[in-house]
Amino acid sequence: MDRTGSRIRARRLDAKMAQRDLAQSVGISASYLNLIEHDRRRIGGKLLTQLAAALNLDPALLAEGADAGLVVRMRAAASQTGQTVEAAQTSDLAGRYPGWARLIAAQADRIAALEQRTQMLEDRITHDPALATALHGVISAVTSIQSTAAILTGESKVDADWQARFHRNIHDDAARLAQTSAALIAYFDAPANAPPVSLSPLEEAEQALSRTGFHRPAQEPDGAPLANELQVSAAAAGLLADYDARYRADAAALPLATVLPAAKAAQYDPLRVAAQTGRPLAQVMRRLAALPAQGDAPPLGLLICDAAGVVRLLKPVPGAGLSRAGLCPLWPIFSALGQPGRAVAAQAVLPGTPDLRLICHAIAEVIPHPDGPHLPPLIEATMLLRPDDGPAAAAAVPVGAGCRLCPRSACPARREPASVSLSMTL
Repeated sequence: MDRTGSRIRARRLDAKMAQRDLAQSVGISASYLNLIEHDRRRIGGKLLTQLAAALNLDPALLAEGADAGLVVRMRAAASQTGQTVEAAQTSDLAGRYPGWARLIAAQADRIAALEQRTQMLEDRITHDPALATALHGVISAVTSIQSTAAILTGESKVDADWQARFHRNIHDDAARLAQTSAALIAYFDAPANAPPVSLSPLEEAEQALSRTGFHRPAQEPDGAPLANELQVSAAAAGLLADYDARYRADAAALPLATVLPAAKAAQYDPLRVAAQTGRPLAQVMRRLAALPAQGDAPPLGLLICDAAGVVRLLKPVPGAGLSRAGLCPLWPIFSALGQPGRAVAAQAVLPGTPDLRLICHAIAEVIPHPDGPHLPPLIEATMLLRPDDGPAAAAAVPVGAGCRLCPRSACPARREPASVSLSMTL
């Protein structure tokens, strides 16, 4: 149903403008405007433009309502809090106050990024041998300086030769301590305005891909190279080259002229797109996740992992809290790993108020080992995620953002307690 009239009425009331005054400003009668506001007359063209100008609003917001991606991000933000929000009014809020809506979504994205970074740093502190060695070096240097200083300041007299040796030891230990401390500061204390620190070549490559939503214009047939390509390390550049090689093959099999209309007609359902185009499901999912930004397209996430469950590519969905540092074992991609070749589809529900629901499609492919059939085959699983505004299904899968950030204390798949304070009780 066209709700343009309702949006006009809501904006007029926000502006405290009388119906008569608005009608007069655009040269129509108040009775005709009343029919428009109650969605009993369709509106477009010049009159819509005039009404938008009188209300100081973008005509597209009146005609189309709030941006679908922005609404999804706001609902995702709500799902990460323990407070009750008016989820049914999200579209109205985004349409009437788009600036505030963008601020809410941006702050939620920032919070999610900080939580993810905290989790990654915690994992790094726990498992990084280089960091453990550095901390041990600091403790050793401090202990040595303390012991030497105790001798020099003790009651026993120390001859000049030994004093010189102890002074050299203190000097050397202090230099070692300063060097190790500087390295630790650089490790933990990035400037507030610095770009996100890439903790691995994979994350560095994904940071570069996220600048264009994983879309690579230069790899499209007759595509133009991306201006100001982000500079990355040699290791990350190698991963980007692998991504681009696969991207070119996917783009050649599913050019934009074919996949864009098919995706819109199928409402971005990969099973329907695969049936229509005759292409493998995993390839369709990769292609959908890497399409250029479209105004009516939902934000699509992508997860690719190997047989061990190690994430090889991650394009997150706003609010889902996906992180390679700690994936919930209940995600449908792990069900697909156990039955290669069979497509798995499920609704995943993340905890929150309201719950964030995602439609997940996953499939695992068996790839022959390049060194011969006598070696175990390689298995790669791919999962596409898209937001779902419908009701929770009876068979919905209750997933989390990883045990350390998940409030589902009674989950049978929990592997460790949450490491953050959560106010929600589920």
